[in-house]
Amino acid sequence: MNNRQPTENPEPIWVQASSLTALKKKSPVVCRLSGKQIALFRTGNGIRACNNRCPHEGYPLAEGNLSSGCTLTCNWHNWKFDLLTGANLYGGDQLRTYPVETRGDEVWIDVSDPSYEDRYRSVTENLKMAFEDHEYDRLAREIARLIDLGGDPLDGLRLAIQWSYQKMEFGWTHAYAGMADWLVIFDRHLEDEEVQLVCLLESVGHASFDVLREKDYPFTERIRPFHETGFLRAIEEENEDSAVSMIRGGLRDGLKFDDFEPLLTRAALAHYNDFGHSLIYVTKLGALVHRLGDTVLEPLLLSLVREIVYATREEKIPEFRGYANALDRWGTGNNTNPMARNWHHKGIRSALDATVDCSRAAPEIIYEKLLLANAVNLLSFDISQQDKVKVPVSGNVGWLSFTHGLTFSNAVRKQCTRFPELWPQGLLQMACFSGRNAAFTTPEYELDRWTSGDPEQDIRNLTGRIIDHGQSEYIVSVHLLKTALAVAEEAENLTTGKAVYLTAALTRFMHSPLRRKQTMRTAYQSIHFVRKD
Repeated sequence: MNNRQPTENPEPIWVQASSLTALKKKSPVVCRLSGKQIALFRTGNGIRACNNRCPHEGYPLAEGNLSSGCTLTCNWHNWKFDLLTGANLYGGDQLRTYPVETRGDEVWIDVSDPSYEDRYRSVTENLKMAFEDHEYDRLAREIARLIDLGGDPLDGLRLAIQWSYQKMEFGWTHAYAGMADWLVIFDRHLEDEEVQLVCLLESVGHASFDVLREKDYPFTERIRPFHETGFLRAIEEENEDSAVSMIRGGLRDGLKFDDFEPLLTRAALAHYNDFGHSLIYVTKLGALVHRLGDTVLEPLLLSLVREIVYATREEKIPEFRGYANALDRWGTGNNTNPMARNWHHKGIRSALDATVDCSRAAPEIIYEKLLLANAVNLLSFDISQQDKVKVPVSGNVGWLSFTHGLTFSNAVRKQCTRFPELWPQGLLQMACFSGRNAAFTTPEYELDRWTSGDPEQDIRNLTGRIIDHGQSEYIVSVHLLKTALAVAEEAENLTTGKAVYLTAALTRFMHSPLRRKQTMRTAYQSIHFVRKD
């Protein structure tokens, strides 16, 4: 990325551009000065100079039309600019204009760049306008301009967080989780400016999309002393204001992410929360604060607390009610050799019972078995489920449901290694994932078809595909990314013979059709639902 040093209080750089005589014969005149292509126009408001390249897609503005009032139209897409100020009359990218002086028959232009502060302010203001309308191409250009002027490229992410965190009605979305993962790719490609721009653009674009046209949902400004028991109770009672006010109190007293992390992890695992999202988000919050700094701690913390408060507590529905009983029975099992256990294709109850039966063994061994069971589920997902129409709402499963078995497992290993007392919750919730998804798998799967036998090479190939993913939905591209990174991290801890199950599952996921819209199924379910009202 560009590391150009900011220019403070630049002196004017006056360059002779043309003569009045030439300009009177032909207007506009295009001149190349100091590496810039500049167009000079005679207008009713005097001589005006601007970049000849339209800031939209680079077409020559000298081929545009100049109308009264000093309005310049780019004829390619009808963008209109005020030559007095450079303002885009359609609200898009601004046009760079230059000061002009006439000295006798000579026309001079000041080609010096504005101060760093002025350019930074202009870029970030324009970036915000693009963010508010989710103008993907313009977001790319404004981030590129931020980098070109020598700014910190990660400022785009910091600003996106500030602009979005109070517009997420129910707290964290995959936009922030994806931001943490795109930063991993960003840091691996320090010499590739195009890949790095992709990472920044996808991060900012996803946040922009998730809050498009949303109003603010303000957090309480009240501050209360941070109290661990009180905080957990507020989460349990779904009392956002109380939980947020204590977070504000902790921040006031100088607490950092590491101080909050144990309680956030406990709160995320207090229930089988939101299909694993809450725990995954805790790990990503830590990664973002580590990479972007403490300036993002408060907005991300408040948003995550809101997400955990609103999270669906799935162990309360009939399908997962055995979870609480299994947790109560933890430590009562007689099987001290989990390696002899097989969780593959077991339903929820059987998966929970098998996990409890091994609960006196080392949790890391149980974890590995459950991780592989979730990988086999992804590898053996019955793809015909996507084409079924006459199924109940509970049958609305797809690839993304299966990927969560792996990304949640990845979060369990990270957080329960830090806080070992939470292994029972983490492992039993992995069993819930495994058992639920097993109902939508085939008895057989093709391991050899989806692996080269070299997990490291497979991961490198698949991660490369993600950068130029070609997906129109952020939710799809971010699942490709986070599943790939989770698989890569978990495979490092496995033997090659076991790691191939993870990489084969990832390969199958990335090479298989992904149906995201079920028109006939939605119609069928809606008609039958309404008839039962």
